[in-house]
Amino acid sequence: MTRDATRDTAAPPATAPPRRSWRRAPLDAVRGGLIGAAESVPGISGGTIALVVGLYDELVTAAGHLVHAVRALVTGVVRRRGVGDALAALRQVDWRLLVPVLGGMVVVLLVSLRTLAPLLESHPVPTRAVFFGMILASVAVPLGMLPGRLRVRDVVLLALGVVVAFGLTGLAPVEVADPSLWYVFLGAAVAINALVLPGVSGSALLVVLGLYVPVQAAVENLDLAFVGAFALGAVVGLGSFVKLLQWLLRERRQATMAVLAGLMVGSLRALWPWQDGERGLLAPSGDVGVPVLLAVAGAAVVATLVVWERRRIRRELDAAAAPEPEA
Repeated sequence: MTRDATRDTAAPPATAPPRRSWRRAPLDAVRGGLIGAAESVPGISGGTIALVVGLYDELVTAAGHLVHAVRALVTGVVRRRGVGDALAALRQVDWRLLVPVLGGMVVVLLVSLRTLAPLLESHPVPTRAVFFGMILASVAVPLGMLPGRLRVRDVVLLALGVVVAFGLTGLAPVEVADPSLWYVFLGAAVAINALVLPGVSGSALLVVLGLYVPVQAAVENLDLAFVGAFALGAVVGLGSFVKLLQWLLRERRQATMAVLAGLMVGSLRALWPWQDGERGLLAPSGDVGVPVLLAVAGAAVVATLVVWERRRIRRELDAAAAPEPEA
């Protein structure tokens, strides 16, 4: 993409990208699984991983179409206009992308809640070190997606994102032993936006709201009322935010990417390996070499993913531009 310092927007074309083939479903399921794994760890945003694996713009677009379809369905039923508009909106959703991504995300999220979360509790320093390195390397992704050169205003917005994310991750968690369903609904409506907002961890927000452990328990015990309230809140919250995010990515992409990079930098506070029981930051102690090496390894994994994704995109562009063989 060429850089243009005179514009604050750049980005996605007005028309939707071509629909993908179902042959890419296994790869998209794996990438969705990486997003689900991220959502299970407090301090990591699924939106960050969506950026790294190259799904961010496509997922936001698909979510926007899905939100429009739900609104059209509700409006059609309430005003007795039928469901024609809703069906037309549903046909705009790239299901060949959304189905495998969501499937992989849900499956891996459920598995990760039983594996990664306990690992973080039993080995907090090395586990956080790996994720710290991963997110630190991921900051290069939104910076690389800036349509123009980094300007003073962008630096200010980036710094603002750092302050906001640093403050959010430093909030003391609330103790909620038996949350009411309305509180579960509101918590899900807030936390789900982390799925499309890099730098803000849905799991971390659930920890702050005191819902992280109750959500784990509800999933393990198949508490349908709890899970239903959570799912409904997630749908409402995502529907309220995704359209705004679509507009920002289309009309204010330069500023939006700067803010997202800042949010990712600020979120590193939650992943600093050395913390006390109240999540206060501590100076490095003990065998520092192992966490440092693990952080470097995590950064290397992300760098590999970024390079692989860019090469994949380049191959697809070259294939699309190649002349068709003569009959």
